[in-house]
Amino acid sequence: MNSAQAAALMSGAVLEIVTLAAPILLTALAVGLVVSILQATTSIQEQTLTFVPKIASIMLVLALLGGWMFTHLAEYTKRLFDLIPTLAG
Repeated sequence: MNSAQAAALMSGAVLEIVTLAAPILLTALAVGLVVSILQATTSIQEQTLTFVPKIASIMLVLALLGGWMFTHLAEYTKRLFDLIPTLAG
């Protein structure tokens, strides 16, 4: 394995991480923003109020996209295992 192949593997891994984490992180960001705006407009400054909607929305996204995420990760893992013979030579 040369440095170009190692760099390609690392960039592919980073891309997979971003692809799989983006729906969860964007959902948490959007819900946090909405809750923060509601807190600012109603002057309710309860710190624990932000956690329940975020956790519920993250669990909903995981329930909806969990199958896709697992399939995507399994395909990536299969591609990595298929690359092993080519990298040894």
